[in-house]
Amino acid sequence: MDTMETRRNAIVDLINESGTVSFSQLKDAFPNVSEMTLRTDLKILDETRRILRIHGGAKSVQVLIGTDDFLNRKSVRNIPQKQKIAEKALTLLRPDTTVFLDSGSTATVLARQMPDQSNLIYTTGLSCATELAGLSAPTVMLPGGTLNRYSQSVFGFSAIKELEGVNFHQAFLGITGYHPDSGFSCGIRDEALLKQTAIRQSDQVIVLMDSSKIGLKCSFNICSLDAVDILVSDGELPESFLRECEKHQVEVL
Repeated sequence: MDTMETRRNAIVDLINESGTVSFSQLKDAFPNVSEMTLRTDLKILDETRRILRIHGGAKSVQVLIGTDDFLNRKSVRNIPQKQKIAEKALTLLRPDTTVFLDSGSTATVLARQMPDQSNLIYTTGLSCATELAGLSAPTVMLPGGTLNRYSQSVFGFSAIKELEGVNFHQAFLGITGYHPDSGFSCGIRDEALLKQTAIRQSDQVIVLMDSSKIGLKCSFNICSLDAVDILVSDGELPESFLRECEKHQVEVL
């Protein structure tokens, strides 16, 4: 197998493993390969349907478009980072409050560590509800809606209408990507609308995001930095993003 084919196979393996990879991450992974060569590789791999080129990077074709990735695949990625984010987020949780807990692998890690205290917790994540089921003090609510069997979550009109009737003290949101041109985004329109509803209904909006999400632009916008109060991450965010957070008065943990 020649060097070019070996390199392209390695690119496909990296993208499949991560689900979505930004071009800057590709450059870091292949420091001895020119940008022009990497762009040519992505073009050829996209044309041969081995990967899907997206704005600013590439996406695995193993990730079905419109599913925002399989939860069981995401749950084994960036485990130490998710653990760190969950530990920081727990310091923000107050007893006797009403909380929205989003779906997703990071939210599931947070749910697994939540204290057995008095809270009213609405969650759209089935895996989050399962983790919370072992607690006796909080009341856990699952809004009705359409099941996304890939991400193990509920979304859609019914879920949105239910959340519109609740006033949350805090919303803990998961996101799929952040790009300076579009803000926070995800891959499913109805889930973006549901997250926007949770934002409108919450006194304090908390985004849970590891640094691998920076530079990724997904199909549907959720919100800009202006809508966020606190961003909880893994301590590896780039300086340019931290400056943007400071500019928009977003507290970073």
